[in-house]
Amino acid sequence: SCLSFKLLGILDVRNVPCAQESILYGSLGSVVVGLGHFLATSRIKRSFDFGMGGFVLTTLGCWMYCRYNHAKQRIQQRILERGIRNKLLFEGSDLDPGRRKNSSQGISKS
Repeated sequence: SCLSFKLLGILDVRNVPCAQESILYGSLGSVVVGLGHFLATSRIKRSFDFGMGGFVLTTLGCWMYCRYNHAKQRIQQRILERGIRNKLLFEGSDLDPGRRKNSSQGISKS
């Protein structure tokens, strides 16, 4: 089993959805922005500052995008579970919407 990694001692990266990917992409963004700025200007300190900014912006951007999609997926899953539960609960009863539609059209199931 792998050891858990806590960021700043509070955020357990392994158990928080989207944290691992956000930090990974943030690190990559930091290297790309910092190295790109260094190759363009040859200024070390300024390139480090740009790299840190790239890390923060990339990490936050990936975090927000991933959390939005995660929340949207959870909502869709809840709606689907509720629909399945209602289908199982009301199937064949007078409250079944499919049965009401078929009985009003004069169609009966055998």
